[in-house]
Amino acid sequence: MNELSGLGGLLAFVIGWFVAQAGKLIGDLIRNGKMSGQEIIDCFFRSGGMPSGHTASFTGLSTFFVFQFGLFAPISILAICTTIIVVYDAVNVRYAVGEQGKMINIMIMDRNYKKKKVKVVEGHTVPQVAVGAILGLAIGFIMSCCF
Repeated sequence: MNELSGLGGLLAFVIGWFVAQAGKLIGDLIRNGKMSGQEIIDCFFRSGGMPSGHTASFTGLSTFFVFQFGLFAPISILAICTTIIVVYDAVNVRYAVGEQGKMINIMIMDRNYKKKKVKVVEGHTVPQVAVGAILGLAIGFIMSCCF
């Protein structure tokens, strides 16, 4: 593995995340219309939503390494395994925690507890992950052609 390959992998990861987050922002702008500067920043850096930035970035990295080094190269195997863990976590663990956080906040509001609402970190649905994976595959392939 040379340094340019590492740079290509990093770029595939960053571009995957950036494109997915930009997609969320564009979707929110279409749905909500005008947004303040802070709302734009919050939207761009939020977790959850369509498409999955986690999935797009890790799938982009994995795809890049597979095309550069082959499916069974150690770096490709490591990237693929990490991608599987990240996607599983986004769809199952983070999604469930987000739903629980929403319910806790409803209970706090309904019972007039003098507690602050809990921060809700959203996970992803299967369609959100699927679109993120498609983005990542495309970006990883394009990046592998450039390096």
